[in-house]
Amino acid sequence: MKKFSSLSSGLSSSVSRAVVVTAALLCGACDGDESASQEPAVAPVAGAMAAVAAPPEFVERSRDEGPLPFYADAAFTPHWIAPGAPELETFHRVASFELTNQDGEAVTQETFEQKIYIADFFFSTCPGICKAMTQNMAGLQETFTDDPDVLFLSHSVTPDVDDVEQLAGYAEANGVESGKWHLVTGDRGLIYRLGRRSYFVDENQGEDVGEEEFLHTENFVLVDKQRHIRGIYNGLNKASLAQLVADVNRLKQEG
Repeated sequence: MKKFSSLSSGLSSSVSRAVVVTAALLCGACDGDESASQEPAVAPVAGAMAAVAAPPEFVERSRDEGPLPFYADAAFTPHWIAPGAPELETFHRVASFELTNQDGEAVTQETFEQKIYIADFFFSTCPGICKAMTQNMAGLQETFTDDPDVLFLSHSVTPDVDDVEQLAGYAEANGVESGKWHLVTGDRGLIYRLGRRSYFVDENQGEDVGEEEFLHTENFVLVDKQRHIRGIYNGLNKASLAQLVADVNRLKQEG
């Protein structure tokens, strides 16, 4: 499947503010680029903490039957492996982690044990694409609201700014359902390693990106019950998100 393209605890407050300003500029610039090249699923909403409108609906799109491929690197080369095959025991998985959600609760890989989940990366003060991404994730939450097998995980890329209190306000403003959708903060290094080495969300078709560079991406990643990556999707594109809904339902058939 084609990959769609996309600070540390202990920093002084002045550095933190500079990073947020830089991030906001990047986010705004990226928003302009995306609107020119892709069909957005929703229009951006005003205000970093503004409540979103009713979440969008995504009509499931069908494609070839059969299991979804597995992915193990930033090039997103599909590996067609039968679910349950012995080689999956050593195949790439999302690394273990411990972060904190908007309710002040610890969130680890065990939170998602035997769950399908959709992951992304955002920050609450983003003036551009993050708002549309959050609204689209809310639409996916609505789609699977009664499905206990499907969860959502949004990592803050400005964890020094997005503390529990900040994330709690953002969650309330955006219809985030506790226990269903986790907005997480924590160690910046861990979050960035997860983004680049586990989820491969902003690698440029396999080319390395320096860890000091700001992580900014519109990608949503589909992860199965064994923490294998099974798909990557443009979080701003209606057709891509409709395919994500279809792929979640295909993945559920694997048991």
